[in-house]
Amino acid sequence: MNGDAAVSAVILDMDGTLLNTELLTKDVLKDLLARYGKEVDYKKEGMRLGVTHKESRIAIIKDYDLPISPEQFTEEIMPMYREKWLLAQALPGANRLIKHLHSKKVPFALASNSITKNVEAKVSHQPGWSKYFSIVLGSDQVKSGKPSPDIFLEAANRMGVNAACCLVIEDSLTGVKAGKAAGMKVVAVPSLPSESNDFSVADIVLHSLLELQPEVWGLPPFEDWVDGALPIEPIYFRGLYRNGLLHEFAGDGASGLPDQVFGFYFGWAKDESSNILKILMSVKWDGGSCSLKKVINICLVDGSNEATSDQDMQIMLVGYIGRQSNKENSASEKELLEENKVIAKGALDSSAFTNHSSTRSFL
Repeated sequence: MNGDAAVSAVILDMDGTLLNTELLTKDVLKDLLARYGKEVDYKKEGMRLGVTHKESRIAIIKDYDLPISPEQFTEEIMPMYREKWLLAQALPGANRLIKHLHSKKVPFALASNSITKNVEAKVSHQPGWSKYFSIVLGSDQVKSGKPSPDIFLEAANRMGVNAACCLVIEDSLTGVKAGKAAGMKVVAVPSLPSESNDFSVADIVLHSLLELQPEVWGLPPFEDWVDGALPIEPIYFRGLYRNGLLHEFAGDGASGLPDQVFGFYFGWAKDESSNILKILMSVKWDGGSCSLKKVINICLVDGSNEATSDQDMQIMLVGYIGRQSNKENSASEKELLEENKVIAKGALDSSAFTNHSSTRSFL
């Protein structure tokens, strides 16, 4: 654990950290700008991730030379956002973490750069969250939003703990900077994988909340692993299977595979002939010359060595094994793959996972 003070409380960001709202709403600005004959600059918008709406709307109007006032911009875009928020789902590991902190009586708070009424609306759409989150802070409750430390300091104050004893979990660089400015320890889980290298200011950078190890920070450890495998809330998506690779079909943000899914997972696949296959899936990001590309490998856990190529597959992931290996040689990768296939097969045949098999449903 970094630093001298022991962690005794946790502060969570919402959008892109707990909820898939970042992916879900990525085309909202594009749709609004289209009304004015403008095209969105995704690189520029990525740099605005985590900034308050009040601040970003002024910059957007200026950058795209929009003939509207900040107030008109808000009136036009907010209904579009609210419609998407209704579809928001918890990101992998979010519910697990919230329930764990609650059951272990670890104080935790929600601190978002959105205004409070929008934060509360999103919380109300998630089963149980209104009960779990007794402290919900929006940027309108403090003098300045992130990257100012105000909202995190206020969260610590309301929990009755010293700022140095707080662990912040954030997806944006803006939020990470705010947490460090507050003198807190910070875990970064970037919602944009391409920006992972920019988070050196954080104490640790993870690909997803499933990688979080509370005991590293002096908090109670998770106790839900079963023989090297972690049961997860089912993740559904579709893709074209071809020669061991799965080419994901573009989802609507609610049904697609979250970018925070990384490493080794297992579950079931349903092919075009309605065959149900036990699978091990690995997800990694391949850095090309200009951008990162998601690479999804699928292999069968038992049965034939290869599924028929060029198949539309429906995927249901029910377990997580771990992140990709840092080892680069192919022999080590093959060994890891074989080890994980054994873990996946054992898990899918065990009582901890068979409850999914009787209620399997696919998109």
